[in-house]
Amino acid sequence: MRTQISLMLMDLGPSSPLGILDRVGWWGALGMIAVALVYTLFMLLASRGAPKHGGASHPEAPLLIVILMPCLNEAEVIGASVRRLTSIPDPGLRIMVIDDGSDDDTAQVAAQAGDARVEVVRRRPPHARLGKGEALNDALSIVRSRCTSVSSSRVVVGVMDADGRLDPHAIGEVRKAFAPQEVGAVQMGVRINNRFGSLLARMQDMEFVIFTEVFQRGRRRVHSVGMGGNAQFVRLSALDALGPRPWTRSLTEDFDLGIRLNATSWTNEFWPSASVHQQGVTNMRRLIRQRTRWFQGNLQALHLLRSVAREQRGLGRADTLWQILTPYLLLTGSLLTLSFLITMVTAAVAAVLRWEQSWAWLVGAYVIAFGPALIYAWIYWRIERSEGLNLLKAVGYAHLFVLYGLLPSLYGWRAVARELTGRTGWAKTAREAEPDQGAQSVSSRSATGSNGSASMGSPLPSKQRPPSKSARVEPLAASQDARPGSAVPAAPAVPTRPLLNPTAVIVRRPRPTSSSMTNEEMR
Repeated sequence: MRTQISLMLMDLGPSSPLGILDRVGWWGALGMIAVALVYTLFMLLASRGAPKHGGASHPEAPLLIVILMPCLNEAEVIGASVRRLTSIPDPGLRIMVIDDGSDDDTAQVAAQAGDARVEVVRRRPPHARLGKGEALNDALSIVRSRCTSVSSSRVVVGVMDADGRLDPHAIGEVRKAFAPQEVGAVQMGVRINNRFGSLLARMQDMEFVIFTEVFQRGRRRVHSVGMGGNAQFVRLSALDALGPRPWTRSLTEDFDLGIRLNATSWTNEFWPSASVHQQGVTNMRRLIRQRTRWFQGNLQALHLLRSVAREQRGLGRADTLWQILTPYLLLTGSLLTLSFLITMVTAAVAAVLRWEQSWAWLVGAYVIAFGPALIYAWIYWRIERSEGLNLLKAVGYAHLFVLYGLLPSLYGWRAVARELTGRTGWAKTAREAEPDQGAQSVSSRSATGSNGSASMGSPLPSKQRPPSKSARVEPLAASQDARPGSAVPAAPAVPTRPLLNPTAVIVRRPRPTSSSMTNEEMR
């Protein structure tokens, strides 16, 4: 027994291989943490002084806003999302639902839920299920064929997920955001609408809030705002600058698009005064599957390093390079967990054997690990206090958020394995059914944060009404080219050629009877 203890002492000694590995890992960890802290501090300071952009929309030349909503087996949530969009009383809004070869009733549910501003495009195998980017590109070709009479600079294409719920004032904010002609793309904030019922969903909401309030706001200052897959809005002329098929087959086509737009003369903008509210994942297994796909898509962006280094300048270039390299930094950082475990095992063994040791390092470890989280707690509390969150609870969430931040150590290496083995399929995240009533009851607690960002979307205010059935609201038009700068008609004419892509089929909403409408509302 004494021999075994002696061997343990030797193995854990400062000159032992394990001890040397522990020191190397510890100092390496401190270096990486220091770099991350400096970057976070810089972005935090930059976010507080971010410039104000945008302005009043121009009624003489209003934007035509076309929202593309790609769907794959989304019957559980698509109806509520379409109804929420059509409740926005904006005659210049169009919605195109892209059913990417669903096996369920996604197309039918979407068609029945919409009004005259909604049309459903069904993609059929073998042209379907090739990725979100391909679905968006095919829909974009239809939009282009319909908007030949409108200047491409006056057309904005939005992208929303099937579970996305825009704030009622979001479309008006889009018009303000695109008032400066140099703005090519706008990304709005993202919130998790089921954060009140799930701790895992709460962590995702905190993740999105911190990302937008610190990093996206900071990137406004250095001109490196990234795009997300939900509530992404891009000027058609900016998409044209990226070619006929601007979205790639990357698993994170949104991330890819944002980086390539930053390498053009267009400006990416983050607009915090409106948000999209999406469903958070409440199952850990599904969350890891989702984040594996995201991480793998970010790994695929490595080929963009050369174009970014060549086309961008200054801090924007440095930050965009950081965004591309972030997954690789996270993989390296995942080794910190192993180093910390070695340190804790060493300390535990020393305590059991009653070795004399100092525990002062624990204070430093806590400050390094949880110090930024305390700042995040304050930021998150400022956003959520209108929803009843107190500061002490926010601090508790911040400590859990640090543990949540260790998940890349699991799904990051899983993503590497998938990429190396050539598995690049579209692993769609399963949705959970959400009744409209529940969504609206949560949204009714809406309040605007102290920084101007909306903390929770609300249903259509009572003073607003959807467009009446008598109002002339038609699908996108297809006619002759207009002169540059010409005004967008408030109600384009009915297209003579409804479809450009022969692989897609448009499903138009049937004219409902009063009884069918009643039944739909009852469901």
